[in-house]
Amino acid sequence: MGTKLGFIGTGFMGAAMIKGIINSGIMPAENLNIFDVNKEKAILLKNETGANVVENIEEVVEKSDVIILAVKPNVVKPALESCKDKFDDKKILISIAAGIPIKTYKDVIGSDRKVVRVMPNTPAVVGEGMTIVSYDNNINKEDEAIVKSILGCMGKVEVLDEKLMSEVIALTGSSPAYVFMFIEAMADAAVLAGIPRNLAYKLAAQSVLGSAKMVLETGKHPGELKDQVCSPAGTTIEAVSTLEKNGFRYAVIDAMNECTRRAKEIGKIYG
Repeated sequence: MGTKLGFIGTGFMGAAMIKGIINSGIMPAENLNIFDVNKEKAILLKNETGANVVENIEEVVEKSDVIILAVKPNVVKPALESCKDKFDDKKILISIAAGIPIKTYKDVIGSDRKVVRVMPNTPAVVGEGMTIVSYDNNINKEDEAIVKSILGCMGKVEVLDEKLMSEVIALTGSSPAYVFMFIEAMADAAVLAGIPRNLAYKLAAQSVLGSAKMVLETGKHPGELKDQVCSPAGTTIEAVSTLEKNGFRYAVIDAMNECTRRAKEIGKIYG
């Protein structure tokens, strides 16, 4: 791919995306221009991936066809204000900031500019990301193909109406944290039972990976797959009963609702 790609921000998510893109081989490292206010962080990433470190945000936009804005919501407007004159109607801005609507970006850089709102997640670094995309109304099919090819090298990509972009954060963007907590909790229980910790993490993680793959590849309802493991009066149904008694499902639903509430709140504050 001959597209020049720029990153404004190389925090954990930005770095995960950069590594995912480089690891995929979709474009040479010299086609990536990166900037971070913490120059040492950007240089470390350059040493790891071969991407170009540039001096400022304006240079990222000037040298790139597609610009990925990988900064916190409170930094979105100040960052764009400093480089808005470098955008034209051909460059594509992709933002991963939670809660900020497309309109906010266009208000700063221009109503005729091309904007894509994206919610990635950190498994992008191992090529198993789940990225949700919402396109602006002036993004054409050619633009969509470019965006999808960039994001697709990090995992799966799905398109969603922008009105649901705050709602999906809890389901994809934030959910790896819940899964990591679940793996950690299972490993702790295993260690309590005498299983070595490193082995416990490996076994728990593989069980989660395999279970997720069964949902995706069999097409069966998660409840049906759960029932297949639960023998009458067996060990698994005992564990499921205890999870239900302790409000396992409600805890997940409540946590996701709070995540969505905060995403909307962020949108109102910074959007």
